Amino acid sequence: MYAAVDLGSNSFRLHIGQHDGEAIRVLKSMREPIRLAAGLDADGNLTEAAMQAALSCLKNFRATLAGYELEAVRVVATSAMRVARNSAAFLPAAELAIGYPIEIISGEEEGRLIYMGVANALATPGERRLVMDIGGGSTELILGRGQDIERVESFSLGTVKQSLLFFVGGRIDAPSFEAAILSARSHFEDAAPPYHPQHWKQAYGSSGTIRTIADIIAKNKLGKGDLSAASLEALKQRFIAFGHVSRIEMAGLRPDRASTIIGGLAILIAMVHELDIPAMQPIEAGLRMGVMWDLYLRSTKRDRREQSVRGLAQKFHADAGRAGRVAEDAAALYLQMKPASDTYSRLLYWSALLHEVGLVVAQTGYHKHAAYLVENADLPGFTTREQKAMSRLVLAQKGNLRKVADALADPDFAKAVVALRLAILFMHSRIELDCAELKLRMKSRIELEIRRDVVSDHPTVSYWMEKEQELWDEVGVDFSIRANG
Repeated sequence: MYAAVDLGSNSFRLHIGQHDGEAIRVLKSMREPIRLAAGLDADGNLTEAAMQAALSCLKNFRATLAGYELEAVRVVATSAMRVARNSAAFLPAAELAIGYPIEIISGEEEGRLIYMGVANALATPGERRLVMDIGGGSTELILGRGQDIERVESFSLGTVKQSLLFFVGGRIDAPSFEAAILSARSHFEDAAPPYHPQHWKQAYGSSGTIRTIADIIAKNKLGKGDLSAASLEALKQRFIAFGHVSRIEMAGLRPDRASTIIGGLAILIAMVHELDIPAMQPIEAGLRMGVMWDLYLRSTKRDRREQSVRGLAQKFHADAGRAGRVAEDAAALYLQMKPASDTYSRLLYWSALLHEVGLVVAQTGYHKHAAYLVENADLPGFTTREQKAMSRLVLAQKGNLRKVADALADPDFAKAVVALRLAILFMHSRIELDCAELKLRMKSRIELEIRRDVVSDHPTVSYWMEKEQELWDEVGVDFSIRANG
């Protein structure tokens, strides 16, 4: 069983699902309308009231999660947490409340996970499709074929902001709708051509907003009852006739959702016109299903992060042989030091595979260039936190250690740095060494035992080892080396 927690800009949602051999079946679902995006003040900070509501919800989710034997849990936060200026300060309390790490994912990663959820819910493996998702704080467009994503874009346009900006105080009239639609079209017009109908066979709407709009249209027999321009226009006119969100009474629409659905409708109308979509099909799949599928694939060793790393290494012409050797040696050395957890195991391996990508920029300071590329590249499957950790490992591969001194307080991170630096040192010294032939320990100090003949056969090793001892001494860590045999 897997659990996905989606900290959205409008609602917090939880899915618990079980893979039954072919599909993931949802066993438990929860939703709380936290309205996080509406809880941003004039300075872009989450208000105290918004944060307290979020923490209360997360504690409820934690109690629910505790009732299941779960193989993996992933908590992702989207647009509101991406833009909130105080999200970093709020994150520790939120993680304490839910009991799991929280990943603030990029809009592009959000789009990829949405598409993964949709693609695995459809029984049309080769279909060319457009998937759109209108959230509380952002809108994602994804173009793909079967399981493969060809294009993904995220727009900082969502139901909460659109509703607050154009339907002030809940008032609904024709000029407000026209302004909201034109504003939304301006976000999409430049990006529209690659998403026009000639590039796909079927368009799907994955978000709760789109599904709710489809449900309202169908239950109230508006237009032809489908998600087309004519039906959306009919719904718009019905909302205008009500005049205010408090007076809306329609089958398929809960009163608590009316205030944000009007903004979502304006965005959907804008997309249908700008992308020239004849009709769209709502689908009960999206981000949370995508998160659970991603967890399942990781558990079966089909981790798309591996593909992302190897793709980046190839793009920047990294020497695969050198990188592979460093990665294998670093992983073996790291295990010798007996880390407390596996937090850095895969991150170390991937960092080693990418440690020389900065050479594409310049030989001088290539570790700094590589660190920048790793942190800022579009790496599907990785969170911002993971990329930052890998970037710091890559930065620490050579030179002084003062630049990562604060991170060295984490013993496992320090061990990963030791392993990476030694693996690179052995590679540069052309030492074909079986890591089982040396002993490496790290507690309060670093202790390395290496065969005497290795040192005598490779004259530069002594020099590099002395330099390494000096660099660790600068950050207050004793590094002792003993040649034996």
